[in-house]
Amino acid sequence: MTAAALDTQNDGLSVNSVAVHFGGLVAISDMTFKTSGCEIVSLIGPNGAGKTTAFNVITGFQRPTHGSVSYRGTPLIGLKPHQVAALGLVRTFQRTSVFATNTVLENLKIGLHRQSQTSLFSAIFALPSERASEVRITAEAWEILEFVGIADRAHQVAGTLPYGEQRLLGVALALAGKPSMLLLDEPVSGMNPTETSNFLRLLRALRARNIGILLVEHDVPLVMEISDRIVVLNYGRIIAEGSPAEIQNNPEVIAAYLGQGATLA
Repeated sequence: MTAAALDTQNDGLSVNSVAVHFGGLVAISDMTFKTSGCEIVSLIGPNGAGKTTAFNVITGFQRPTHGSVSYRGTPLIGLKPHQVAALGLVRTFQRTSVFATNTVLENLKIGLHRQSQTSLFSAIFALPSERASEVRITAEAWEILEFVGIADRAHQVAGTLPYGEQRLLGVALALAGKPSMLLLDEPVSGMNPTETSNFLRLLRALRARNIGILLVEHDVPLVMEISDRIVVLNYGRIIAEGSPAEIQNNPEVIAAYLGQGATLA
């Protein structure tokens, strides 16, 4: 999709002239890109390129030095992370963020209670007015676990899950926030090839549910296979943007990656 076409739409994320400085260090110099609808856009680049900083700015964890960010026409700069999430823009983190001592099903129910009008206290003590809501939340938790592929782990303590399944639980918890767009920060880091293949199918299923995705990931073959568009960062600036085929054949991108010992094949 062309930039002109994106400018006519208000259904995605818009990052305009964003810069982030930490004292004399320039983490991001001048970043501008857009997403639209349920497309999958990957933000890639060598370590230290500014990818996680960009996520932090978009989701309210870091205020930029200058520039603006909006989602579906709503300005995001100045909003707190929970306010950004309430707009439908939900992120995961490089490190798994689960309730390690609770079961997988309890994790989802906790996440869903945070989104509902039902208090967790009322649900625990089964107050009559809350029983119907508790039934609904439990059913929704099971549905999300089925969707991400870990329903068979529902009664297992989350902290005992293999690392790849903890990452899937992290995505499930993000889905409990009922996102219209997910920001996934290195979701397949530490996964084996089978887990990565399963996660690729999950990304396609998310897109089929009309959930947009902004993906930061070092697994270049996965990025090339799943992305609609790719934005490439290097030393805090965008050096290329386009389709996977365009990025794969971009000399500046190849040079940036080869400088870090990676390949685009």
